[in-house]
Parts: sequence; C-alpha cells; structure tokens
Amino acid sequence: MARVKGAMMTRKRRKKIIKLAKGYWGNKKNHFKVANEQVMKSLRYAYVGRKLKKRDFRRLWISRINAACKLNGINYSRFMNGLKKAGIELNRKMLAELAVSDAAAFTALVEKAKAAL
Repeated sequence: MARVKGAMMTRKRRKKIIKLAKGYWGNKKNHFKVANEQVMKSLRYAYVGRKLKKRDFRRLWISRINAACKLNGINYSRFMNGLKKAGIELNRKMLAELAVSDAAAFTALVEKAKAAL
C-alpha cells in the first residue's frame, strides 16, 4: 500500500491560520508559528469578549432603568420587585428602551409597580 503524505492537509491548515492572522503586525501575519500563537490568543479574547459584551449591556440597561426610576421617585430594586408582584414580565432591555424613548409609558409602569408594593 502506498504511503500517504500529509503535505496537502498541512498546507490547508496553515493557510487557514495565516488567513485568520491577516492584518496583524510584523511576523504575526505571515510566519505560521507566530501567527498560530497570536490567532489562538485572539480567539480566546474574542470568546471572553462575547461574554463581557452581555455583561456590559446588562449594566447599561440597569443604569438607564435606575435613572428613570429616580425621576419617578422610586429606586431600581423596589421598581423591579413591584413589577414582579404586579405580574409584568418585561426584560431589562425593553425597560431601558422604554425609559429612554417613551417616558410616559415608563411612568405608567412605575405607577403599576408602586401599586403592587
């Protein structure tokens, strides 16, 4: 049986890494060993970044809701507790959007939350 050489797959694997490293500075863009290290590190950063993005947006939404609650004379935690007791299930993203774009609707929600407490 003939021996199978791995040149084609090796080249394919290396080209994939070099393609991912496009735009990097210095040897990181065209030397496989350095590019591979940098690509692995970049992919790790990207994975962590996706988790941080969710965390950061949630913090932003909570800050916006809290600011709008303060204008209506209630704090964030009491507002959220009131919404839960009133049976209103809106996520923080939508509440923040209401707080920014439709103050009247948010005020109505605050009144319902206060009534439920």
